[in-house]
Amino acid sequence: MKLAIVISVTEPETAWNALRLGNFARKQNDEVSVFFMGPGVDAVETANERFKVKEQAEEFLQQGGKLLACGTCLKVRNRAGSEVCPLSSMKDLYELVRDSDRVVTF
Repeated sequence: MKLAIVISVTEPETAWNALRLGNFARKQNDEVSVFFMGPGVDAVETANERFKVKEQAEEFLQQGGKLLACGTCLKVRNRAGSEVCPLSSMKDLYELVRDSDRVVTF
């Protein structure tokens, strides 16, 4: 299955759970992509001792998951892309949704 996960919140527990789903799906050998947009582009940098979003994102990358982040949303926040949140476009999001079997939003 091709799964797309869209994260548009910075709330650590929600973003953490979304990435946990992505990690679980990768372990099932599904093709998984995560797209951060809106406030979600800050989710990975949100510090929380209990819900370690960045650790989940790094594990996701190590398992071969694909992370993308809305370039416009990053620019609005005066941020650049990074390895964990690479600069992407609305075209990338469109293609991700178009080509996925399932899309889940958080």
